[in-house]
Amino acid sequence: MSKDIINRVEKSKLISIDLEDYSLPGERHQIDLKNWLVDELYLKEKEFRIAVKNHDWKKYKDCFVAVNCSSKAIIAPWAYMLISAELTTHAKKVVIGNLVDLERKIFEDEIQKIDLTKYKNKSVIIKGCSNNKVPMSIYYSLSCILLPVVKSIMYGEACSSVPVFKKKS
Repeated sequence: MSKDIINRVEKSKLISIDLEDYSLPGERHQIDLKNWLVDELYLKEKEFRIAVKNHDWKKYKDCFVAVNCSSKAIIAPWAYMLISAELTTHAKKVVIGNLVDLERKIFEDEIQKIDLTKYKNKSVIIKGCSNNKVPMSIYYSLSCILLPVVKSIMYGEACSSVPVFKKKS
């Protein structure tokens, strides 16, 4: 009564996409402009320019950086531009926003690079459980990218998945 165990999941033609594969390694930093303001409320151009000039930008070498202001201050666009001009020579990526916005942008940029030809008319499963925090919006973005080319999309694991989309024949 010894029958070979057949792994039907392995034999299926499902293509699995693990969004963790699109999370780039590297340090993440956040620069909060409230710390560069007078009383964390308003920007004085001369003092701000001095702070930017004296800041150690080299510590952001090959890092991912979010620039925001957590106070209720209204920051002129040129201030963000001034910071970005310094950061872009050192950082891998700069985003105006918080660390969640930064992570979302990293994922968005990476999934835009996906070669869709290998998914044409295929059944795809987007892996559900991940150790890294994949922003919710990335599941949506990936679905939008895949919908025009795939036969079907599922979410979860091959052994227990949730159907999301099936192309009408």
